Amino acid sequence: MEFQQVVDQRRMIRHYADRPVDPGAVQRALRNATRAPSAGFSQGWAFVLLDQPDDVRRYWEATTTPEQRARPDSWLRGMLTAPVVVIPCSSKAAYLDRYAEGDKGWTDKDEARWPMPFWHMDTAMASLLILQTVVDEGLGALFFGIPPERIGDVRREFAIPDSHDPIGAITIGHLTDDAGAPGSPSRRRRTPLDELVHRGGWNAGV
Repeated sequence: MEFQQVVDQRRMIRHYADRPVDPGAVQRALRNATRAPSAGFSQGWAFVLLDQPDDVRRYWEATTTPEQRARPDSWLRGMLTAPVVVIPCSSKAAYLDRYAEGDKGWTDKDEARWPMPFWHMDTAMASLLILQTVVDEGLGALFFGIPPERIGDVRREFAIPDSHDPIGAITIGHLTDDAGAPGSPSRRRRTPLDELVHRGGWNAGV
């Protein structure tokens, strides 16, 4: 698939066919994730791969209630059929350690030196490469948040160390005819480029 097709066809998929995906496709998506940029080449990311039915079940048990699973809403009903869940995790420590090394010139690990959390930003860029690779493989994916009150449960269930923070989760699976409905793009217009690009400054030419 041409790169522009991958970009144009990428969308968040909320319903999946109940059948397995090629492990090679998932491996390629994870491999491509590691090609994302990272500040100082810190590579402060890791990925929990859940591609076995029991492991996927454990994810939903850790993040939903028995009542929710017994009577799922349309979103959860569509997600429960996804055969793969990936949990991208970021490591602040990797960045603080990296920038305390000699070639970076800092002698401390003060978090105040970071006006933006690049550990989360870089892991999000890695996640986008997963989403794009999935499209190129003819599959679908959704990046979504883990309920804040359930993050501790996810940590415990999958032994995620304190050095890493789950930034969300990604489901991967085969498309169905209604896989993208009823996503926000069906209800909201895409903002035109000329409303988003401010050439020469925000108020230039006004």
